[in-house]
Amino acid sequence: MDFKQIEGFVRVAEMGSFTRAAHMLNTTQPALSRLVRLLEVDLRQTLLVRNGRGAQPTEAGQVLLAHGRGILHQVQRAREDLGTVRGGLAGRVAIGLPPSLARVFTVPLTRAFRAQLPDASLSISEGLSAQMQEWLVTGRLDIAVLYNARASADIDITPLGDEDLWLVQARAPGLADDVATVPDPGPIDLKDVAELPLVIPSRPNAIRTHVETEMAQIGCRLKVALEIDGVAAILDLVADGAGAALLSRNAVTSCVRPSAYVVRAVRNPPLRTRLFLATSSMRPTTHTQQTTLALIRQTLAATLESTAA
Repeated sequence: MDFKQIEGFVRVAEMGSFTRAAHMLNTTQPALSRLVRLLEVDLRQTLLVRNGRGAQPTEAGQVLLAHGRGILHQVQRAREDLGTVRGGLAGRVAIGLPPSLARVFTVPLTRAFRAQLPDASLSISEGLSAQMQEWLVTGRLDIAVLYNARASADIDITPLGDEDLWLVQARAPGLADDVATVPDPGPIDLKDVAELPLVIPSRPNAIRTHVETEMAQIGCRLKVALEIDGVAAILDLVADGAGAALLSRNAVTSCVRPSAYVVRAVRNPPLRTRLFLATSSMRPTTHTQQTTLALIRQTLAATLESTAA
């Protein structure tokens, strides 16, 4: 066995696909397949069952997967410890952020990361909460910020804070493009939101699920105009008159033209989502990842405070 064989096998087993694992490892599918096959020959064991849906570990593969994850983690820890000898933490940290938060959070987080971890590398991906949970399990992400997450056997979560959802509507026609403010229409009751056509993400989006649950509590249902899985596309459609949206204030303030929208607070009851930090329970966090978790908490608190001001 060598390190590349173990890493290749672990990524295929975690992602259930030679193609996806090859893309992650920046290699080709045939090369990765040969690498894993050599490992199977060396161990005299069939490690993966290959089928039309991908690849799944056999019983022997499950045993090696547990050991392989530990080996990869120890190698990462060794690299970090060597970096500490040079005077700083090293290694790579992959973070996932929801799109509405990524727009306002990526720059301050990157600045803080570079200042505190100059010898480490950072990767940031955008995704919906359900998608990012899968990425945590498969190893594509080390850390994710999720809306309304729930703990599971595969994922550990800690609360970060709450964020309000606001009703976002197109501003009245006739205002010049350079007009940044419009008269405040005041808050709106949730039961009145139920009467409006909404442009909203499809299930199982965490915000969609939360809104439907709150609506059900007051005996109302969503009036869905369009199901769109993308904050930028939702805002474009709202501006075009397709309907209203329920988004965080960050989603609007960080868009290209925030003056195109009117943002209203929702009340009776308010719509409030909770942000969580999530990591994989299958892979212990490294020193660099632990430092990054603390940076996310500090930087996000400052970011949310500044955008709420």
